[in-house]
Amino acid sequence: MTTPYAELHCLSNFTFLRGASHPEELVQQAADLGYRALALTDECSLAGVVCAHRAIKEENLPLKLIIGSEFHHDSGLYVVLVTGRAAYAELSTFITQCRRQAEKGHYTFDPAKLISLQHCLLLWQPAEQCMLPQLALLIRHFQQRLWLLGERTLDEFDVHHYIDIARWAEIFDLPVVAASNVHMHHPSRQSLQDCLTAIRMNQPVHQIKHRLYANAERHLRSLKKLSHLYPEHWLQESIIIAEKCTFNLDEISYLYPTDSVPDGLCARKYLKDLVEKGEAIRFPDGTPQSIQQIIDKELRLIAQKKYEHYFVTLYDIVQFARSKNIMCQGRGSAANSVVCYCLFLTEVNPQEVQLLFERFISEERHEPPDIDIDFESQRREEVIQYIYQKYGRERAALAATVIRYRPRSALRDVAKALGVSTAEQDRIVARYAGRYHGSEWMDHVYPDTDQSPLTQRLRSLTQDILGFPRHLSQHVGGFVIAEGCLHELVPVENASMKERTVIQWDKDDLETLGLMKVDILGLGMMTAIRRSLNHLGMQISDIPREDPATYKMLQKADSVGVFQVESRAQMNMLPRLKPACYYDLVVQVSIVRPGPIHGDMVHPYLKRRNGQEAADYPLPELRPILERTHGVPLFQEQVIAFAMVAADFTASEADQLRRSMASWRKKGHMHRLQNRLRENMLKNGFSEAYIERIQRQLEGFGEYGFPESHAASFALLVYLTAWLKCHHPGVFLAALLNSQPMGFYSPAQLINDARHHQVVVHPVDVNHSHWDHEALPDGSVRLGLRLVKGMNQDAALRLINARPDTGYKTISDCTQASLLNRKEREALASSGAFGALSEHRYHARWQAAEPCTGSYQPDLLETITHTAPWELSAPDEIDNLLEDYQSLGVTLGRHPMEVLREQGLLGNSVTAEGLKQLKHGDESYISGIVTCRQRPGTSAGVTFITLEDETGCSNIVVWLATAKRQLDTLIHARLLQVYGKVEQDPESGITHMIAYRLLDLSGSLERLKVQSHDFH
Repeated sequence: MTTPYAELHCLSNFTFLRGASHPEELVQQAADLGYRALALTDECSLAGVVCAHRAIKEENLPLKLIIGSEFHHDSGLYVVLVTGRAAYAELSTFITQCRRQAEKGHYTFDPAKLISLQHCLLLWQPAEQCMLPQLALLIRHFQQRLWLLGERTLDEFDVHHYIDIARWAEIFDLPVVAASNVHMHHPSRQSLQDCLTAIRMNQPVHQIKHRLYANAERHLRSLKKLSHLYPEHWLQESIIIAEKCTFNLDEISYLYPTDSVPDGLCARKYLKDLVEKGEAIRFPDGTPQSIQQIIDKELRLIAQKKYEHYFVTLYDIVQFARSKNIMCQGRGSAANSVVCYCLFLTEVNPQEVQLLFERFISEERHEPPDIDIDFESQRREEVIQYIYQKYGRERAALAATVIRYRPRSALRDVAKALGVSTAEQDRIVARYAGRYHGSEWMDHVYPDTDQSPLTQRLRSLTQDILGFPRHLSQHVGGFVIAEGCLHELVPVENASMKERTVIQWDKDDLETLGLMKVDILGLGMMTAIRRSLNHLGMQISDIPREDPATYKMLQKADSVGVFQVESRAQMNMLPRLKPACYYDLVVQVSIVRPGPIHGDMVHPYLKRRNGQEAADYPLPELRPILERTHGVPLFQEQVIAFAMVAADFTASEADQLRRSMASWRKKGHMHRLQNRLRENMLKNGFSEAYIERIQRQLEGFGEYGFPESHAASFALLVYLTAWLKCHHPGVFLAALLNSQPMGFYSPAQLINDARHHQVVVHPVDVNHSHWDHEALPDGSVRLGLRLVKGMNQDAALRLINARPDTGYKTISDCTQASLLNRKEREALASSGAFGALSEHRYHARWQAAEPCTGSYQPDLLETITHTAPWELSAPDEIDNLLEDYQSLGVTLGRHPMEVLREQGLLGNSVTAEGLKQLKHGDESYISGIVTCRQRPGTSAGVTFITLEDETGCSNIVVWLATAKRQLDTLIHARLLQVYGKVEQDPESGITHMIAYRLLDLSGSLERLKVQSHDFH
């Protein structure tokens, strides 16, 4: 009979580029081998423990998880294990201290500091020449809590280490515990472990053989093998230690911050007062009784769940933003809450959508609500620093995002680790086109015809490393705020960005343990809206609702720059859906998504909305749930409400159904819920055909189902931006340009679209331009100095502040008054900004090259006098166009396509406007600059390309077979000529071309840097 055993020293792949197995694999293997416990002891980290904890709970594994961490020092290896809640807080704090004293990705460890641990256990593996001065103090401090770590790895040093550990045990009178220094769950991962080591050391494997492990013994070994390797009393000590470690991550008790409730006030009463104050503003004519009942219900549930401080904390953050004129809006499930509406956390009017509070908070769910708040991207940092200042670094930090290996990074790093040349690495990565080859992409990168050992090893290791954590990064805006010290809940470390700290857990970990996360997100369109409204002297409330001209513009798919509906797929849907009211925009935002498309909801919805098909409601009780979407469940909230009414699900069960849709293929979970849904619907009199259709739609939601609350929040921004584009196109253009980078289109495309709408755009000019682009009173737009490549804001402000009221008279006056250096002078000359002060660009560049006097350090060779002994000829149109693109990224001259067409370089290609004049079924050529490539996961491998020419944009559809045949041209061409068949939809008026052949004409644009917006 084998001796019971607990593995107490185990690294997962959250010890980045060392551990070669996922936490889930380790706990599963340990349970399969019959281990009593497994200690996850990643190096100075607790990043992987929640994954292990979650796996044990979900799989109901008969295994105790022990929390610990290892630390390296010249004096040896130290493994700290957690006994109870106090010990956990100590270790988490200790890791935080080690990490905060070093730059991101590193830590500082001093064994003497271990004496701060009063409750933890310590396992120590002394170095061969241990000269630790504090050794006696450490032994005395950890009396009855210190063991020597005896590990046998069966390499050439194994016997030597075995003798050493026995000698240390005798010298210090310390017990020894057996362990295996586990780096992988199975020995088959040894090759991957070697590969990870090479990646970590940034050298190929063949150059670091002396740093690789001699064998694969650092895995979870069988109890039988362990009993042969270790004395029985060493193995027994592992069980003794495991029994002392009773802590479970479920014991973590999170307390909401109470700072935002005024002293002496009860949080419940304070929240109620805030809601009542908001009610008076939101419902000036009095709160409707139906809304009041919802508010009362929500407040009761919030009190029952003790979430008051959560709402008050968010209210405080939003109030700070608004006090600083920072535009913000909540989105997501919070829009299901009238309380959130009254607290001004969301702008979704509950009278305009169907609320389902259970989508936000339910009595059965034991997790905090999740509210995402979008702030202006250019001012979000002010909000982040407010949170840090209010709660301190001790109590607030950003959540982590685990950056994992994806195909491109995996291919590159594995090839490099195996010594493949840089050029060959580039070729390997270039062969990856996963969007077109799907799950078979590996066969295209490494064809079966290549059976060389190197290729097979590359293929195998790439497959193994996919999904492995690479490093921790900061979440886009998820803040964790605690009442007490956050580092007692989870270790905190430095982010790569200054003034930022990040915890070691990601959003899934936080959800598992019920920790509050506040998403402080940045949205560029918020900045553009605020800039537009400020210019117009308006508030959001001043914008008229349901403006017919705005909807007429959207129905024509005239939506370049409009939030959320500017993609090619959205533009194709707009003329079909023909939105005419706010709720239509809610549907528009949601319907072009994988869920509705895969669930075959789009065509039934459109037919019913257009009166071509009648909506069916098998039960009268379903009409209020599905009536607004004509009997088709488009939203997650409808799925929840439908299951509660049609299949007698509880609110909790219905929410489980919603959650499981995201992973319905895994482990049959969705299958069980579907069976229950089916059985109950049959019992309630639904037909088999109706049930089959509903289940197919639910499976579509498994791909991606949009919540109505999220869509309702976004639809508000769609309308606002559409109204601005419709009625103030110049103001909106300037705001968009000043809010870059953001959105779907480049500045050049936004400017071209505005000019098609008769917006006059003035060039950059040193006598008129400011740093920002400026909308002028006559509706035109003056481009700003921010567009000039090579100009920074400081130089621009010097130029503007020194500019006389009457403007600069000469280039020399300008450059000397503003103390511009050579690079800045040449940048302005190339951009044409000196146009009013010179004959042409070349003349301006010559004058700008003259040295100017001032207090700054002159550039090398500036002391040389420049004179022009001959007349400079003016640049021609092509040269000016090239200079525009190179210095500004945009031209206000003729479109490049018009010039190329005039030169006969486009053959008999029709224009985008000409394409619309062709008949359905006609075949033709069309050419244009590629401005966008999209390949949605919903379109059976179809790629959508947008081509731009002097008359506008054309839509090209490339079927998967065509794409595979001409993949290189499809992906890399900047100027594309397409031969294909014209297709016209008489109902929507949409015209597009089905591509047969693709020709790369990019050589014609050789000197133009034209960028497309690919695969977003």
